[in-house]
Amino acid sequence: MNNLPRHIAIIMDGNRRWAKSHGLTTKLGHKEGAETLKKITRHANKLGIEYLTVFAFSTENWKRSEEEVGALMILFKNYLDDLAKAVDTENVKIKIFGHTETLPESLQESIKKAMEKTKMNTGTKLCIAFNYGGRDEITRAVRQIAEDTSSAKIKIDDINESLIGNYLYTKDIPDPDLLIRTSGEIRLSNFLTWQLVYSEFVFCDKYWPDFSENDLEEAINIYENRNRKYGGK
Repeated sequence: MNNLPRHIAIIMDGNRRWAKSHGLTTKLGHKEGAETLKKITRHANKLGIEYLTVFAFSTENWKRSEEEVGALMILFKNYLDDLAKAVDTENVKIKIFGHTETLPESLQESIKKAMEKTKMNTGTKLCIAFNYGGRDEITRAVRQIAEDTSSAKIKIDDINESLIGNYLYTKDIPDPDLLIRTSGEIRLSNFLTWQLVYSEFVFCDKYWPDFSENDLEEAINIYENRNRKYGGK
């Protein structure tokens, strides 16, 4: 691998369909998907990927059944506690971003602990988008820019792409070089709407729980053979 992407983003799609295809409950599908994330994070770290950003829970996922949403909140809390212990020994740094202020207090506490525990690590930065939506992120940024303009913290002439980027959740994270989506779906689903404008896309037919280290390397190989022009010739 001669041209590794610095930042890989993944839409981890297909947990529920994987569970259904195996005659299992939705909860077990999400649990298996969580284990896959651990595996892929470790492999990305071994490969030397600087940033790995995954879509764990969207602002639209609240529309799902109360039972499934409740199970996801509990699963994510327990998973974060376990993940922080597991990846800390491998030098992985955890960052969670999204509209986290509205999450259950126990989950907010786990989020803070996971980030605090791994904040000094220098390996792969695992960024988890939770209660996140791309349009919601941009809307919040626009609202804050408007407030700062009104209070004279910034001038209208100061507003450019760089400034807008500094108002996003990902202000300290470079834009993804590669986006991977599993389960055969070919759409962004409101994920990193601003940040993915020049990313290379790779779509995989496998459900997320079946996604392997080899699948990750294959996606990277596809990326390495792309010619990124950024609008140029």
